[in-house]
Amino acid sequence: MHCPFCRNPDSRVVDSRTTDDGTSIRRRRQCTECGRRFTTVETASLSVVKRSGVLEPFRREKVIEGVRKAVRGRPVTDADLASVAQAVEESVRATGASQIDANEIGLAVLPPLRALDEVAYLRFASVYNAFDSLDDFESAIRALREERAAAADGAEDDR
Repeated sequence: MHCPFCRNPDSRVVDSRTTDDGTSIRRRRQCTECGRRFTTVETASLSVVKRSGVLEPFRREKVIEGVRKAVRGRPVTDADLASVAQAVEESVRATGASQIDANEIGLAVLPPLRALDEVAYLRFASVYNAFDSLDDFESAIRALREERAAAADGAEDDR
């Protein structure tokens, strides 16, 4: 890391901290030549491979834009959308891959969206799971109902 003041290529790390959202590291550095201090922020790069083969950097905003279409008209707040995007990014970064297919990101949206709003989940799933017929919707709805019933039974058992 070059010093931004004297361009010396050598500096030492004085302090390191993760940012509040946990996605990057803030390092306080001191130049070994001029002694001045400066801050760097380091993040692990994550690239998305589009269907066309083009690479672009992962952006939470794009996840939020896609989910926003599915939640249109639903009682979902911007904070809820940010929470879904955070969960998706954590899930994708947990794979350890530096490149991820765009479709895998869409599939990573499904679990947190399902927990947030079932109608929005069905809208989104119909695209990413390529629903072809009403049977696909019916089986997805049946699975949601079974999951809800199992959760209700589990709650009764805990009493």
